[in-house]
Amino acid sequence: MRVFVTGASGFIGSAVVRELLGAGHSVVGLARSDRSEAALTAADVEVHRGDIDDPDSLHEGAAGADGVIHLAFDNTFSTATIYEASVAADLRAVEAMGVALEGSGKPFVVASGTLALAFTPGLGTEGDPSDPALPRVASERAAIALAPRGVRSSIVRLAPCVHDETRAGLATTLIGIASEKGVSGFIGDGANRWPGVHRLDAAKLFRLALEAAPAGSRLHAVGDEGVPMHEIAGAIGRGLGLPVVSVTAEEADDHFGFFSLVVPLDNPTSSAFTQQTLGWRPTRSGLIVDLEGPGHYGSRVGLYAGDS
Repeated sequence: MRVFVTGASGFIGSAVVRELLGAGHSVVGLARSDRSEAALTAADVEVHRGDIDDPDSLHEGAAGADGVIHLAFDNTFSTATIYEASVAADLRAVEAMGVALEGSGKPFVVASGTLALAFTPGLGTEGDPSDPALPRVASERAAIALAPRGVRSSIVRLAPCVHDETRAGLATTLIGIASEKGVSGFIGDGANRWPGVHRLDAAKLFRLALEAAPAGSRLHAVGDEGVPMHEIAGAIGRGLGLPVVSVTAEEADDHFGFFSLVVPLDNPTSSAFTQQTLGWRPTRSGLIVDLEGPGHYGSRVGLYAGDS
């Protein structure tokens, strides 16, 4: 297939591109900057210049492809206003590409997040609907709604910690906060859980979803079903050589800033249906193993800005 990929030069997207090329697909990558264009060209990817905020460029890219994988999203959690703008841009992007694909039967794989299930009791599954009050859920619903309109659409809910030996999704934000504050913190007893997935495992799932996901399916890119927050904070503390401390709910806003809304979420999530449906198996290292490696701490990494 000729696959249009947004976020193709990002942390997750660059792994997806390699996975697609390795499986014999050709890739057209969205590039909004000269730097992104250079990275894609070096990876033998055809470049489509445009921007996530330019629906016309997205429509054109999707219309000329045999399938689309949409990964571009700014995961910066610095302020509510910035994040809300990212969510709105994501919905416009899904709608623009959806119009281009309508009636074609072509695959459209859209990235979402398991945190949309954070208020679902117990272990979240692919069959659980996302809370409509949460960010990014509108994009998820818009993608699924394309299935009866002749698009083989699916969503891949990514674990909040998509990791390798150098980055760890939202846990990288915690590394930056710990470095700034001089302690690695968690809230309360830190028993709340975040799932994780290695980025190469996630990349394989996006490729399998493109090739074979049933229309309207929800899939979970989850390896570790739920790692307790106190264990994540502990690994970060060891990596930075800092104390690990419990932060009270009253102290959370001051310590974590806007990110205090995310840190206490309990998000245990299963990928059993995904594994059964597509034959996907997460085989790479787990979150704590990767966080305990030195690659995360040499430059005291700050906020994780996501795929772009």
